[in-house]
Amino acid sequence: MDTNDGIAAVRIARNVITEEVTGKHTGYETPGSFNEPRGIFVTINTYPSLHLRGCIGYPIPAIPLKEALRSSAVSACRDPRFSVLEANELDAVVVEVTILTPPEPISVKDRNDLLNVIRIGKDGLMLEYKGRRSVLLPQVPSELGWDVKEYLENLCMKAGIGKNKWKENDCLIHSFHGRTFKETSPNGDITEGTEC
Repeated sequence: MDTNDGIAAVRIARNVITEEVTGKHTGYETPGSFNEPRGIFVTINTYPSLHLRGCIGYPIPAIPLKEALRSSAVSACRDPRFSVLEANELDAVVVEVTILTPPEPISVKDRNDLLNVIRIGKDGLMLEYKGRRSVLLPQVPSELGWDVKEYLENLCMKAGIGKNKWKENDCLIHSFHGRTFKETSPNGDITEGTEC
């Protein structure tokens, strides 16, 4: 996945979002590399305040990137934490796409060692515990000023489990990395964030 693919992913996500909220077909082409299965998240933020407006994705590379991108963009418009995105908001939001590496389990002898191996701003985390799952992207703890313990606690709370369940051996924690590409303004230039 190169920089041009990241820029294309943001443009495609913007087109899909526009189609979803206006009902008008915009038309777009996807690069051949988008046939490869990849994990991805599409984030919609308000502009210029950059408050979260919607974020949905696929942490596991189970389907081709082009399908995951389209589905995530449509779903981000309807993130259940917020009201449905409306057409009159299109010029007041920016689109961000994070393309992920496959999640890998973090193995430690003592659960408290997680505090020493997880890197803020580098490691995205996925939690699995008794049928519950949650995901936080690598940039989230940096943006919110969390330390590793707060990161793990918030990952647990997002899964709807007690904030200290990360300490239990049957609570599986996976890490992944991502490359983030985002609009600098609505429909504006696209930049790459720091690789995480």
